[in-house]
Amino acid sequence: MFQATKIPVLAAAVLAAATLGATPAQAADTAGTVVTHDLAVTAAQRQAVLGYWTPERIAAMPTGPVTGQAPPQDGPDGAGFPVGTAVDRTIGRLFFVDRGEDESCTATLVAAANRSTIVTGGHCVHTMDLIGNDPQWTDKLLFVPGFRDNTRPYGAFVARTAFADTTWVTDDQQSGHDQAFLVLNPDDHGRRAADVTRAAQPLGIGLPGNRPAQEFGYPRAAKQPGHQGRPEFTGQRVAHCWGAPKENPGNDEVPVPRGQWGVPCDMGGGASGGPRLTAFSEKTGYGVVVGVNTEAWYLHADGSLCLDQTPDCTRYLFGPQFTTAITQPLYRRAAAA
Repeated sequence: MFQATKIPVLAAAVLAAATLGATPAQAADTAGTVVTHDLAVTAAQRQAVLGYWTPERIAAMPTGPVTGQAPPQDGPDGAGFPVGTAVDRTIGRLFFVDRGEDESCTATLVAAANRSTIVTGGHCVHTMDLIGNDPQWTDKLLFVPGFRDNTRPYGAFVARTAFADTTWVTDDQQSGHDQAFLVLNPDDHGRRAADVTRAAQPLGIGLPGNRPAQEFGYPRAAKQPGHQGRPEFTGQRVAHCWGAPKENPGNDEVPVPRGQWGVPCDMGGGASGGPRLTAFSEKTGYGVVVGVNTEAWYLHADGSLCLDQTPDCTRYLFGPQFTTAITQPLYRRAAAA
């Protein structure tokens, strides 16, 4: 059985608590909450995906504007991350095509018996148009762990099967359900992803959202001039934010479901699907994945929702905290695939 190298004891315990005890009866009970969709199953389909995502195509993907020549700025709301830890081997860029447009998100390789399971945002896998119609699965999904400067240090893995929540597939306004798992095909040498990277992040389900957290992603844009144009904010290198998470309170005008947590963060599009980790070790790069990044909102200093972006407002990158009701059925189906 695959074992990730040097997973912290706390993280391993959380994973075990979240995943042990599943029975065939339980799997049948939760089957109605999960939609399974095959992506690239045949060898020809896999090769078509690999052939599509050339370095030239990736380099041509648009990035956000640069509003001047501000000096580089690192801080809790956005910074690069040193190479040489499990972050490189477990967090990667997820490429896909959405309604004919080349897009990317972020995904994380998580511990699973099949050694081929990643977690990401639901909207990276299944989307609707701007008025909430025409539901479609995204296409040509390719996961590149440790993507850096348009290189693939651990190769690339074509997604085979997607697992999304039934509610999300029906209504993409239900942000608490904006999460999905993918099972990857082996690479061209028949190797599974976690066998190549020799690492996977533990998954934490049902944990409190207010614990100190790190958020990672491959953003292609940023708001702060000191971030704009840098490799960490143009999709070429992984970026991270950190701090004490707050829960998105919503308001009467913009109701938000409970359980959307995030830290102050300047990562823009492309960071979606990236992990929110607690109990994180910067030395090893391991933590416990307790949620994913899905959408940015601004909060006033008192924690209330800010809709006019006044000077006292801070940008937060929120996403659903993993729960037994939504996440656990998805994970169990994917991990058993």
